[in-house]
Amino acid sequence: MEQNKNKFSNWIRNSITARMLVVGVLLLVLLIPLSFVKDLITERSYRQKEVVNEINSKWGNEVILSGPILKIPYTIEKEEKSYNKKTESYFTTTKELSKFAYFFPEKLHIDSKVETKPLNRSIYKSVVYNSDIQVSGEFPIIDFSSEAVKPKSINWKKASIILQTSNLKGIRNTIEVQLGNQKLNMNPKYDTSSLNTIQSGAIPHIAENMLSPTPFSFTINVNGSESLQFIPIGKETSATMTSNWHSPSFNGLFLPEDGSRKITPSGFSASWKVLQINRQFEQAFFGYLPDLQEFSFGTKLIIPVDEYQKSERTAKYGFLVIGLTLLVFLMIQLVSKIYIHPFQYVMVGLALVMFYTLLISISEHSTFLKAYLIAAASVLILIGAYSRAILKGYKFPLLISVSLASLYGFIYIIIQLESYALLVGSIGLFAILAIIMFASRKIDWGNN
Repeated sequence: MEQNKNKFSNWIRNSITARMLVVGVLLLVLLIPLSFVKDLITERSYRQKEVVNEINSKWGNEVILSGPILKIPYTIEKEEKSYNKKTESYFTTTKELSKFAYFFPEKLHIDSKVETKPLNRSIYKSVVYNSDIQVSGEFPIIDFSSEAVKPKSINWKKASIILQTSNLKGIRNTIEVQLGNQKLNMNPKYDTSSLNTIQSGAIPHIAENMLSPTPFSFTINVNGSESLQFIPIGKETSATMTSNWHSPSFNGLFLPEDGSRKITPSGFSASWKVLQINRQFEQAFFGYLPDLQEFSFGTKLIIPVDEYQKSERTAKYGFLVIGLTLLVFLMIQLVSKIYIHPFQYVMVGLALVMFYTLLISISEHSTFLKAYLIAAASVLILIGAYSRAILKGYKFPLLISVSLASLYGFIYIIIQLESYALLVGSIGLFAILAIIMFASRKIDWGNN
């Protein structure tokens, strides 16, 4: 029994195959704590999203805004056939049903100025904004002829103006719509649709005013977060947006006009122009008002890759870092004939795993670059000192430290890139493979 044990121990010590198997098994074992670190990063990221959503909900969520819509009630006559049991005959009755007609502007211009600012809660940060929005345009001559509505069926006295928005809570001013020479106060109206409705009272003398194109204008000041979008209900809709935010993402159904986008570190500006022919709905609806959010356009104020996203991307290279570092130790062991115990491999691997916990914990209180430098320097010093005790001398510990520092530097460059991350990563991995192949060419693989 003792003899078999000694044979196995000698095989582990002297066989290249055995040592490679041991390192391979240890690498797989070290994936367990690495997966725990990844779960920790995911958990902290979810917590950040929860806090940011809570901050945004109290300040004001995303804003979707339509222009003014003219709402005019009218009636239609509907015949109903009923059966009289006593006379055993059918008779016809006529009922009046109340409907609403919705007319969109002929021209709609939106000018928005967006001022962003950070809001902090504990270690978490959200970016919110306040926007001054100037809306102007004109309504066309109102025409019911397409629906064959009789003039006497139109209830002009109860006509009103409505606005639709996704964020009533964020509005910071009393909205007054200037329609022709009239000023209309807007108030919220209960609505079960996905967009909230703001409606004016009855418009005096509207029948006389709508005999020619009627101009309108109003100003809205609103708090919001994440994005600001507009619904292009004008037959010709134009919009401009300027902001101090440096990382916009132009989203929605329509992109800014060519040449209008200007993005600098101090902010951005953009303009849009949408014609009726560009979207799939008409300028008037009779009986109902559809949800037109899908046609909205605007800007999403995105936060560049945050610390948790960077930490998550860094952790994806954990297997590569641990595997290559253990491979360097293995090759040094094969070349120098210095025996490295499996326990020592485990200690080195755990030190490499600790890099990610240091990174995420420090980055929550500092910049990602500082956290990365501190975590990398700590691990390099620890592994360098430990390998000095294992391998003796300075030659091999210095090689390990330089290799690990190069690897950490390479990974940091990759995670900063977006469009070229895959290309740079592929070239780097090819170079690492070439170095390993070149360095291992003189190892005697016969002792297996």
